[in-house]
Amino acid sequence: MGVSGSGKTTVANLLADRLRWDRQEGDELHPRANIDKMARGEPLTDEDRGPWLDRIAEWIDGRRHAGLPGVITCSALKAAYRERLARPEVIFVHLAGGRGVIADRLARRTGHYMPASLLDSQLETLEPLQPGEHGLVVDAAGAPEGEVDEILRRLALTVPPIDGASTS
Repeated sequence: MGVSGSGKTTVANLLADRLRWDRQEGDELHPRANIDKMARGEPLTDEDRGPWLDRIAEWIDGRRHAGLPGVITCSALKAAYRERLARPEVIFVHLAGGRGVIADRLARRTGHYMPASLLDSQLETLEPLQPGEHGLVVDAAGAPEGEVDEILRRLALTVPPIDGASTS
């Protein structure tokens, strides 16, 4: 979880690859109307996010019912959004970074519908993880590989061996 530009996709892809887990880019689950709205530089409302959060919850529930682990990206900016997605097995990993770091990343990013102009509205909407929420905060200013190493360590996740090699 985190604001646009915090590195969610990069870190999620690396983490899922290392663990050999299913992954889903949460942005791909947005209804077309949401994508169009963000592309115009308009922030989403809670009402806009509802169907998107439902799709994310469906993906999570599909993995749970199949007994499969997975990684999904989602901004999950508000505690109320996280409540909709919370399940006993769900752990929120908040990639938290300062405005300068995130703005710099957004300025360099190409090919994404989310404009840098929406960063301030995302930062205003962001509610950090609250006591009692199942999650952890990782500094998004580091190298993505280091962030993945930290996530693996803090969650005590074991990377499966490749062709009989030892685990890390």
